[in-house]
Amino acid sequence: MTYRIGSGAGFSGDRIDAGLPVVEAIAAAGNGGAIIFETIGERTLALGHLARRQDPALGYEPLLADYLRPILRICAEHDIVIVGNFGCANPRAAAAVIAGLARELGLPPLRIATVDGDDVRDRINLATEDLWDGDAGLPPPAGEIVSANAYLGAAAIAEAVTDGAQVVVTGRVADPALALGPLVAHFGWAWDDLDRIAAGTLVGHLLECGSQVTGGYFADPGFKDVPRPEAIGFPIAEVEADGSFVITKPPATGGLVDLRTVKEQLLYEIHDPAAYLTPDVTLDITGVEIAQAGPDRVRVSGARGHAAPARLKATVGFLGDWFGESEISYAGPNALARARLAAEVIGKRLDLRGLDLRRRIDLIGLSSAFDDDAGSLRDSPQPHAPDAAQDLRLRLAVAGPDKAAVEGALQEVLALYCCGPAGGGGQRSRVTRRIETRSYLVPREAVETTYSLT
Repeated sequence: MTYRIGSGAGFSGDRIDAGLPVVEAIAAAGNGGAIIFETIGERTLALGHLARRQDPALGYEPLLADYLRPILRICAEHDIVIVGNFGCANPRAAAAVIAGLARELGLPPLRIATVDGDDVRDRINLATEDLWDGDAGLPPPAGEIVSANAYLGAAAIAEAVTDGAQVVVTGRVADPALALGPLVAHFGWAWDDLDRIAAGTLVGHLLECGSQVTGGYFADPGFKDVPRPEAIGFPIAEVEADGSFVITKPPATGGLVDLRTVKEQLLYEIHDPAAYLTPDVTLDITGVEIAQAGPDRVRVSGARGHAAPARLKATVGFLGDWFGESEISYAGPNALARARLAAEVIGKRLDLRGLDLRRRIDLIGLSSAFDDDAGSLRDSPQPHAPDAAQDLRLRLAVAGPDKAAVEGALQEVLALYCCGPAGGGGQRSRVTRRIETRSYLVPREAVETTYSLT
């Protein structure tokens, strides 16, 4: 029997109303199903650990209640399992929030599982672990370790769903595991049935980024047009017992599902199409076939699986330097000359004050994304940005280990109000502590995955 599993979020900060049409469509089809929320990034997780340091009741996804409030009743009443890594650095606190939300909505107590084991700070020695190839050659971070989390597989999620969990809260798991777990629980796939495990992993890979497979991060007007992107429908996979599936979206939503959107997400972050490494299986997509199966319906089949890698990836977060940015606008006649003068003044002021910081000055509207830190494009004559440009935003970005020096540099942009060229306005500044990450390959035996059900 077809099992439907949808996506409610593809990153922390995704649209909070995206999940409702998904669960309504799954509920209308009957037979239950699942919805997944993927809200963790490498730095997101480190920031979660910092938040938990400040308050032991924090560290989970800040939008957790906003994501679940519209859908919790429907899911509970229609046997739709919710699986999310929105536990971030504090799955148990997230579970408490969900239980409280159920009480607020007048629902019976929910069966909520939390998956533990991804936090490996006390179980690994970075001096003896190998750096992940993608980070090889980067200098070792100098700051304090704030997080170290291994990418867990889907086994604990599957066991929790089999045990009757209505909501499964995880920290760091491999993104596709969020979907693979419910699929294994529903179909009873064996873990050594590598082709089916690979198929479930591919389902998760196509769903993990939310609307990217339904037209999000895809639109390019006149080349790749997307209907009603303001109401884009998040994806639903209709999965069969043999591992084949259809990617679709809720009816009456915006966006689109076609061969192009599926191909783009299929190849997203795939370093080797013949060997995409996950904790559960090595996924081979070289034989995958896709076919349009109707409007907003693409059929996917042919995933193959090989043995899972011997080691797990673990990402470590380190405290980095202080980052500051400040902006001010120049508009009207001769705005380009005034903005260039402001940039020159800022550079000289930082030198006069001896503020030894990495720095970058952009003129947004003239040059920013394509310029270098020295401002080569900003300061050169440019036929595409004539002196008639009348709406420019000067941006100073600085970084360094001394917060006071960073704040001093930003203060110089504020001082342009009266000390700089005419007409500066709309100044704003912010200072943040940066997080650096490095990923390592750690032995599986260093990771103990468990779950608890309440």
